[in-house]
Amino acid sequence: MRFMILIKATKDSEAGVMPDEKLITEMMKFNEELVKAGVMVAGDGLHPSAKGARVRFSGDKRTVIDGPFAETKELVAGFWIWEVKSKEEAIAWVKRCPNPMLEDSEIEIRQVFTADDFGPALTPELREQEERLRAQSAAKQ
Repeated sequence: MRFMILIKATKDSEAGVMPDEKLITEMMKFNEELVKAGVMVAGDGLHPSAKGARVRFSGDKRTVIDGPFAETKELVAGFWIWEVKSKEEAIAWVKRCPNPMLEDSEIEIRQVFTADDFGPALTPELREQEERLRAQSAAKQ
């Protein structure tokens, strides 16, 4: 069984406040433990909802709603990882998607952080560690 573990957003994370080197180091250590235990399949932070979009489904109608979103406590029912060139391309794919629920629903589109987004807090050593962990995780899949 696989689960997606969602860390709830905070005022700071929605404002784009990035973690410092100490927190990144602590998270890398925890991630390394998860990888060694064969638990971690993938893990990434999400950009603030201000960089995202939602597509509202109502019958055959699709309405695009740009972020930010006020409610940070909403539940997520499913998760995909897609490789696309832009937010607009992702919106186009979601608009083609059948409504995933039996009633009106929404799919939220959020950009995934890359190592470069962390700036100098992600030192070359931490970047190397992150790349090594990703390779180890991918090899175990």
